Amino acid sequence: MQLTVLGSSGSYTLPGRPGSGLLIEAGGVRLWCDAGPGTFEVLCDLADPAQVDAVVVTHRHVDHSVDVLTAFHRFAYGSPQRRGVPLLAPADTLDRLAGFVGADTGHAWFDVFDPEPVGEGKTLELGGVEISFGDAFHSVPAVAVRVEHGGRSLAYTGDTGPEGDWMRLADGVDLLVAEATMLEATGETFPYHMTAADAGRIARSVGAAALMVTHLPPHIDPDVAVQEAESTFDRPVELAVPGSSRKV
Repeated sequence: MQLTVLGSSGSYTLPGRPGSGLLIEAGGVRLWCDAGPGTFEVLCDLADPAQVDAVVVTHRHVDHSVDVLTAFHRFAYGSPQRRGVPLLAPADTLDRLAGFVGADTGHAWFDVFDPEPVGEGKTLELGGVEISFGDAFHSVPAVAVRVEHGGRSLAYTGDTGPEGDWMRLADGVDLLVAEATMLEATGETFPYHMTAADAGRIARSVGAAALMVTHLPPHIDPDVAVQEAESTFDRPVELAVPGSSRKV
């Protein structure tokens, strides 16, 4: 399994700092997971977007979803065109994205995409790759994701607070990609996001072999976030850097 970071900026973007997005490749399957602003451009630099086998969007917030609209226009009008691309997301996310382009019966949106709502307990198989979903603890309906293939596993939190049952998806994973929107050292708290220290604690509690922190807003010092996560994970922590790849 190969993971490539398409973007990792939380809340808003800056030049060179695309929103949330991952490319997961396993067994010949390419899964685009979260489509924050700027991630489609990075994806195009790395691969032919026409070869994406499915798109996962964890929730409707712009920093995770807006480039699905860019992909729609590429798939509908570019060359080669794409049809029937699985679009896996919470039901309200699917409705909001379709509504933005005014998609009603007969609209090209439903030719390009095959929307399928996902949530707690949903598991799908795509070309031998197993994709499991659990409800994240966020301010809007959101999911966390686990991807498994060939005895290897990766879990991605999307946006979530440290509460809830989503962390079962991360049990014993080879890599946990966890949001780290805040720093514990600042004293800032918000129930629907995690600190870097939260990410480290949870990764350790579920027995994750490795931890990568993502969704850092541009105003957060990434070095401090990594140090804070390492203090609770008790081993080295990786930073999600756009364009970087690693085997899982």
